[in-house]
Amino acid sequence: MFTDTHTHIFKQYFDNLPDILKKIEDSGVHRIINNGCNRNENEEVMEMVNTYDIVYGALGIHPESVEEYTEEDIKYIEERINSDKIVAVGEIGLDYHYTKENKDKQIELFERQLDIAEKYNKPVIIHSRECTDDMINILKRHHNYGTIHAFSGSYETAMIYIKLGYKLGINGVVTFKNAKLIDTLKRLPLDSIVLETDSPYLTPVPFRGEKNDSSHIIDIAKYISDNNGVSMEELSKVTEDTVNKVYKM
Repeated sequence: MFTDTHTHIFKQYFDNLPDILKKIEDSGVHRIINNGCNRNENEEVMEMVNTYDIVYGALGIHPESVEEYTEEDIKYIEERINSDKIVAVGEIGLDYHYTKENKDKQIELFERQLDIAEKYNKPVIIHSRECTDDMINILKRHHNYGTIHAFSGSYETAMIYIKLGYKLGINGVVTFKNAKLIDTLKRLPLDSIVLETDSPYLTPVPFRGEKNDSSHIIDIAKYISDNNGVSMEELSKVTEDTVNKVYKM
């Protein structure tokens, strides 16, 4: 059994949610953490955790929403962060890929959400893209814990995050032809990672071009098992133990 610690299973991406969730559960993925990125998605997260046993949730405002979010959106998160089956503040972070022009606004939004997580002792699920130095400096100033979503960096960067108290979210990128992530994983302790899909994005090889969903956790796990000298049983046990500790599930 496996948990998808980072997914976006929402109506805008999938036509029939009951069918896709049954497919996920039948595959051997018994829990997913659905990550909100804006007010609409956070509301859908709340609806889904109350409707489907398999769905847990994280509430957050993604850096791409920095120009649109309101104080009410922040309040919405804080008022619901201790709700049943809401296990983290996420997806939050920094993204300098398209622009650094609003960097200060991104940092302010990110730190406000870090503060909420710290106040309520919740883990964070962090989006970090082309901002590693800023990200590390910010995390050093705070006292949070959680996961670095879609980690694909170097061993040295991985160890900095691990020493700061974070686990690394590993998804379909590990299967990509030019990725060197599997070599980094071979040097890391197995309990430093959790598995994720980032559905509907980042579909693993050999399914590139298809819409991703949480059932592909099994394909990601098999790739790590085959290339990292660890059985599927051990990978399941260790990553599930880590998920339970980090997210208090």
